Amino acid sequence: MSFAPPQQQQQPRPYYAGPGQPGQGQFAPPNGQQQPQPHHQQQRPPGAPFTNVRPGAPVQGNPAVRPMQPGMRPPMQQQPARPPVNGAHQQPGGPRPNPGSPSAARPPMGPRPPMPSNQQIRTASPLPGQQPGMSHAPSPRPVNVNQAPSPMGAPGSAPGQPSGHQQPSYQRAATPLGHNAPPSSQPQPQPHHQQQQHQQHQQHQQQPLQQQAPQPASPLSSAQGHQNGGDMNGLYNQMSNMNVGSNGGLDQQPNTFSAMPPAGPPVQTEFKAKTGARAKRVFAADPSAPPPSQGQAGMMPPLPGMNTFDAQTPVQQQQQQPYGSQNFGQPAPVANNGYPQPHQQQQPMAPPPPYQQQQHQPQPQQPMVPPVYPQHQQQQQQQQQPHQQPQQQFRPQAPVQPGSKSRIDPDQIPSPVAVQEADQQEWEDTPFVTSSRTHATPLASSDFIAVDGGNCNPRFFRMTTYNVPNTEDLLSTAQMPMGLVIQPLAKLRPEEAPVETVDFGDAGPARCRRCKAYINPYMIFTNGGQRFVCNMCLFENEIEPGYFCNLDMNGRRLDLEQRPELRNGTIEFAVPKEYWNKTPAPAAYVFAIDVSWNAIQSGMLSQCVQAIKSAIWDDNGASRLVPGAQIGIMTYDKHVHFYNLHPSLDQAQMMVVSDVNDMFVPLSEGFLVSPDSSKATVETLLEMLPQIFAENKTTEPVIGAVVQAVRMALEDRGGKLMLFQTSLPTYGPGSLKHRDDSKLYGTDKEKTLYAPQDDFYKKLAESCVDAGLSIDLFLFPNAYVDVATLGCLSTITGGETVMFPNFNATRDGVKFQGNVIKMVGRPFGFNALMRVRCSAGLRITEHFGNFHMKNSTDLELAGVDSEKAFGVLVKHDGKLDEKTEASFQVALLYTTADGLRRVRVHNFSTPVTTLLGNVFRWADMDTTINFLSKGAIAQALSKPLNEVRDALTEKCVKILSAYRKNCASSTAPGQLILPESFKLFPLYALTLLKSKSLRGGKDINSDLRVHQMRMLKGMGVSESIAFFYPRMAPIHELDPKVGVTDLTGRVRLPRLIRVSYARLNSSGAYMLENGQCLYIWLGRDISSEFLSDVFGVPTLDDVDPQMRYLPELESPLNIQVRTIANYMQEQRAKYLNLIVVRQGKDQAELEFSNLLVEDKNNDAMSYVDYLCAIHRMIQTEVTTRPHEVPTGLWTSR
Repeated sequence: MSFAPPQQQQQPRPYYAGPGQPGQGQFAPPNGQQQPQPHHQQQRPPGAPFTNVRPGAPVQGNPAVRPMQPGMRPPMQQQPARPPVNGAHQQPGGPRPNPGSPSAARPPMGPRPPMPSNQQIRTASPLPGQQPGMSHAPSPRPVNVNQAPSPMGAPGSAPGQPSGHQQPSYQRAATPLGHNAPPSSQPQPQPHHQQQQHQQHQQHQQQPLQQQAPQPASPLSSAQGHQNGGDMNGLYNQMSNMNVGSNGGLDQQPNTFSAMPPAGPPVQTEFKAKTGARAKRVFAADPSAPPPSQGQAGMMPPLPGMNTFDAQTPVQQQQQQPYGSQNFGQPAPVANNGYPQPHQQQQPMAPPPPYQQQQHQPQPQQPMVPPVYPQHQQQQQQQQQPHQQPQQQFRPQAPVQPGSKSRIDPDQIPSPVAVQEADQQEWEDTPFVTSSRTHATPLASSDFIAVDGGNCNPRFFRMTTYNVPNTEDLLSTAQMPMGLVIQPLAKLRPEEAPVETVDFGDAGPARCRRCKAYINPYMIFTNGGQRFVCNMCLFENEIEPGYFCNLDMNGRRLDLEQRPELRNGTIEFAVPKEYWNKTPAPAAYVFAIDVSWNAIQSGMLSQCVQAIKSAIWDDNGASRLVPGAQIGIMTYDKHVHFYNLHPSLDQAQMMVVSDVNDMFVPLSEGFLVSPDSSKATVETLLEMLPQIFAENKTTEPVIGAVVQAVRMALEDRGGKLMLFQTSLPTYGPGSLKHRDDSKLYGTDKEKTLYAPQDDFYKKLAESCVDAGLSIDLFLFPNAYVDVATLGCLSTITGGETVMFPNFNATRDGVKFQGNVIKMVGRPFGFNALMRVRCSAGLRITEHFGNFHMKNSTDLELAGVDSEKAFGVLVKHDGKLDEKTEASFQVALLYTTADGLRRVRVHNFSTPVTTLLGNVFRWADMDTTINFLSKGAIAQALSKPLNEVRDALTEKCVKILSAYRKNCASSTAPGQLILPESFKLFPLYALTLLKSKSLRGGKDINSDLRVHQMRMLKGMGVSESIAFFYPRMAPIHELDPKVGVTDLTGRVRLPRLIRVSYARLNSSGAYMLENGQCLYIWLGRDISSEFLSDVFGVPTLDDVDPQMRYLPELESPLNIQVRTIANYMQEQRAKYLNLIVVRQGKDQAELEFSNLLVEDKNNDAMSYVDYLCAIHRMIQTEVTTRPHEVPTGLWTSR
């Protein structure tokens, strides 16, 4: 290879990858200067290939970077998709790639000239060894990153990184995290081979475009570097060469992605994965590059990238346009949505290269949304500004997305949308057999049908990993918590078989005599069917004569098909009187309404009576409650009012108890009545309540006395109390003081606001547990109400707290009524006791959720419904045998809402493994993030929030580092390898940090934070996934097949998009839901046809932002949108309040933007920045911490 002399004119230094060392990129210094070379390079003859370097010698002066030698093992290895059924396991890291695969047959990369501009690349000739039209994936290469943001804002250092091959690493002084390295004051000399390579590339660019072969889906891209100290303390602004592929179930050619770091040496990022089975993903970076010189400011323009996480989509060439260049005409964004920011010094921006003026910025893929070009946007902005300016009193600031200075392409990092869509397609028409050992459990976000094959339905029981480590040491190495999330009364799909009930008569269900485990499909019958071996404690029990049956040749009972308890993973037993603590009776529902002055003025009372009527009776007047259930009505202010609702009365009779310090129930009968026989009396009373208390001036509601009275009334029965409270109780039993102090926010003393003021309500709640009385608390505060203290009533009794701050009847009335209807209609049990058992060698150590415990094993639940979930931490009590399986059993003893005493048993058995790779391969990220959130909430009561946030990030780093060090040790330390099952773990960890429960900032008061904390403690896995990462879909261009109900009652939803402002188009409309609210975002340039078809109005200004129902029109688009909204409503346990957001016009856009968790908001990083920060921390963890120490986040409550 010949090299031309260097040019005299100053040019941007080209990126050079020498032959024989793929990816060992360098930047040529300014011309006219010489760069000292290592000895082995000085001795190389001029023009000799770079592979002639002495074997084992350092490259370019870097002692840790060595050239690739013939026969060296490639840095990437592939893993098998699944372990076989027979328990065979693979070695950590997996076997080598299939020699017949495209990636294995790919020749090594040769010399590559510097990248041309974005327009030139699309017509450039293919790389050496690449056919036209073929995606060429270069070999893994290291990453030189000069700086990266720290996730916690603290300074740090980054170790050096070796090349893409496994070589010893070295340490050097690094720039602290969050600070930009000062540019070199002297230009760097340029190596002779780089000058000649740059000259050769200039000649290549001068060739006619028609002579250059097209190159679709080029694997390389870059972008202009920049320095911005105010953007997350130094961002990864650009990265390069992200190679994505995986090795699980599909044999596909790896896709590639490129990006670059900020204003410095080239950053090469590699991401390898193959969609389908659970494999591993590589995300390589090397922060060991020296600081760039000032002449190094110009970076190469980016190439169109590929969505490498959608294996079903062919490689396409797409233009990307980040938010910074098309912000829909909005004013310049303010960091963190206007929240106070710490002072950050702005770094000067490097000058762009000469050709930068001609490049076009990439635009993210926007399904069903036409691209909006900047010039066209400016014209629309000028045309709309005269008539929009007087109406735009509020202009919410979009999240910071500096698109003109692109960093990592967000389309190429792990996407929850792609993962969820792939899993949904897998289980769309295929039922999941729960006993399967070859298929992973469906994601919690998928709408699947489960067939009970011996293990319980995943809706009832989920684990953080479905391969249990055989020893405590293996679990500690994985750094993963072994936890269970149990939702014992979860609702099943209509297509799924209901839970069967078995009655053993007065003898009760068969149980183990030692551990008291219930009979289940995993107990082994021996001695001709006369004995059975318990799968929990391995004790051999004798069969009762009435339960005996002979065995067949395979050791199975002959009556197996007639014994559901021996076939199904979930079963209910009808139990005799020895399981009763009181005579079972149908549930009683008592509604206690605050009628103080605040309730009248806010409109809560009028909305409450309507909600109660709608919750008890449907539109036809039939009762919604189970047969036998009874209802009672109470009101209170400074006194407590009882009502006699006996059906023989013409109207209700009020009885007032004024001495609230000596509470009693003045009624012996008539307090609890049937909703059918007393329907007229109850309805008349509810309609009269707003008139009776219209002139009430009392401002002191006595909630403590009300709870005492209801507990006495239901002490022998049990049921549910629904309390409606408007203000802080300052009178009577349990009076509280105002203790909220905003000065404590953000300090170590803030956690004192999360604990109750005193133990009055705690003891009162415990007495309600003994009575089987569950309490749901509805709060309507316009000031501090001390949720931490009052919330004990619902937290300890297994109820739920619902908050409506600054309640407005017009805005919140529909949601209030909808929540009351849904909560009354849920499957409900009361007077319950739950215990979790595990097989020998394991033990239950911790429980998380809303419940009461008197001992270390049993959870006492005054009430439990279909949406309540509990977390359980499991630890080893000895070494497990990998030839056997680990078994778990959840037993819930409860009284059904119709008054039947039952024991619901969930059984689950899962393999034991000795391989760390199997622990990660069968891990469940959805369950893990839910379990971690429950543990973090428990820690927040005793530790400052900043420590809890740091611990969560540390746990994320340790889990991913454990996989990196133990399952991918053959790769270079500069590569971050994410397991397929946990590739979204950094994103969901970030969303947890952005939640109102844990995020920083003084804009969240203690009441709201405590409410969110306790809501997360009792939240199930499927609900939490949507809560952390909402669903968002475009609705302005719907396919005719979308929004149509099929024969099974299912509705096809539009294709989801990622939640980021960069995905929104000003001419589009989008629907977003997170399990709490349903938003419809309308762009400022939305077409009048859409507004007319959906809302029946011609312009955006005519859309009513206060509407809570979509208008019913005859247009097909209106029917589609309403069908989609109603279907989402049916999928959620809470009522989704409709909120219409008009871009740049409504204050609700601020809350909407906070739900776009991939952006920089909520006092936290963007997804891209956080992923880069996690990458640096993992790299430091891998290279500097050889011994793992558990974080201890889940060792104590």
